[in-house]
Amino acid sequence: MSTTNHLHGKVCLVTGSTSGVGKVVALELARMGAGVVVVARDGERGEAAMSEIRAASGSRSVDLLLADLSSPSQVRRLAQQFRERYGQLHVLINNAGTIFPSRATTDEGLETTFAVNHLAPFLLTNLLLDRLTASAPARIVNLASAAHHGVLDFGWLRGIKPRPRLFPNWRAYNQSKLANILFTYELARRLAGTGVTVNCLHPGMVATSAGSASRGAAGLVLNHLRPVLVRFFLGLPRTFLLTPEQGAAALVFLASSPAVDGISGRYFVRTREARSSPRSSDVALARRLWRLDAELVGLDESSSEDHR
Repeated sequence: MSTTNHLHGKVCLVTGSTSGVGKVVALELARMGAGVVVVARDGERGEAAMSEIRAASGSRSVDLLLADLSSPSQVRRLAQQFRERYGQLHVLINNAGTIFPSRATTDEGLETTFAVNHLAPFLLTNLLLDRLTASAPARIVNLASAAHHGVLDFGWLRGIKPRPRLFPNWRAYNQSKLANILFTYELARRLAGTGVTVNCLHPGMVATSAGSASRGAAGLVLNHLRPVLVRFFLGLPRTFLLTPEQGAAALVFLASSPAVDGISGRYFVRTREARSSPRSSDVALARRLWRLDAELVGLDESSSEDHR
């Protein structure tokens, strides 16, 4: 990756940046001269990641903020702490994502996979939009996935319908990734003319250092295969899947490349613009989801109607 310093003086916030793709993204942005804010759930891991990024990049402009992104109250605290420390925000990368092996809900009663993967970036982005617009030109990058083909079940998202029996965790992930793209497109419409762009991407299937697959459909499907097949597929990443560095390259590209100046409301597969599912381009669905998201996280929708 490039180590030029054309981001010198810019402020970048990266969630999910204590390991894997997110950590590489934070490192590369620091090498480009940006001030980077690492977001971590665990203080010890966060301190270790911050120290490693500082040492590897040679930059002291690497900061740490703590938040459990499954909790809207902690996302609010994260946004407030950022606002107290920084008057500008040039790049927001919503990279954090998860899938839980069994049914899990947050203290607020939200489905945890959906809360971390979608509601957290929705809330955090909205709470920091004034910093982004004040810093324009600025960019928002949302981590989506090729695994976004599906249907949003609003009754299930509200918790008033039972969980599906077939591959329930996969469906939770699938819906969260579809929601990421719907959110990206709707936010791009709302931010038109502000100088703030927002795009989303599928970075490819990435192998973790532990030898398991993550960041894409293939890795998550492993959770539902028989043990013998899991053992077989776990041997594949070294040959067939991307390294964290390769996966991170796409996020760094969208965060920094002049090639995407002014481009907004698009879906990329790695560094190439691609067409997402027809459902992800449904404007009425996106606006309905926005209203539900605002309700679930307690966001005053009128505060995010127009940022021009």
